Amino acid sequence: MVGMVPLAQSASPSRILVVEDEPAINDVVSTALRYQGHVVTQTDSGLKGFDLATGTDFDLIVLDVMLPGLDGFEVCRRLRETGRFSPVLFLTARDEADDRIKGFVTGGDDYLTKPFSVDELVLRVAAILRRTGNEAPSDLLVVGELTLDPAGQEVRRAGVLVDLSPTEFRLLHYLMTNAGVVVSKAQILLNVWDYDYEGSENVVELYIGYLRRKIDHDRRPLIHTRRGAGYVLRDEL
Repeated sequence: MVGMVPLAQSASPSRILVVEDEPAINDVVSTALRYQGHVVTQTDSGLKGFDLATGTDFDLIVLDVMLPGLDGFEVCRRLRETGRFSPVLFLTARDEADDRIKGFVTGGDDYLTKPFSVDELVLRVAAILRRTGNEAPSDLLVVGELTLDPAGQEVRRAGVLVDLSPTEFRLLHYLMTNAGVVVSKAQILLNVWDYDYEGSENVVELYIGYLRRKIDHDRRPLIHTRRGAGYVLRDEL
């Protein structure tokens, strides 16, 4: 894990719980999040994490999967059963598709595989906080010369209105909410089409193509492919 990028701090600090049994990772993650201005509570076991999360409304929980006593998936499942819906970012050394799916099914919001960079962790945390309304940015999403107005349902590039279908708008909104973060096809399907969508990951490629023709045509590309990983929306000057 290397690097640490300071981000603009939100109007009020977010309360984040870090549940990780490897002391070095726990300390690095917690230090990075405190550096961003968040209030961080640390623990090293699933049972302690569950007790803390049921007693406090955390804005985000960074939750290791492989924990002593009570694993991360079970902690998340029990929290959802008790009506606790703090967003969860899973940390895990397991990168199998079944494990990622299990993480989302149990109520997780994102999934970061070890080893990971501190920069990516910070970006993913910021993206989750934006999505869940626990950060206080402007409603207008801006990446380079691209703007998206959720309230007005308008997208503009360099001031020119871009006509998008409802699905294209949702996809672009998801990419812009996670600007700078590589998101997989599975994550896109989950967040744009939900689990009930009876298609394949090819539909993501199709709609990414639609967006590129409308957003990036004859302009500097903003939507980038990361082979084997997914897509990222970033203004790469």
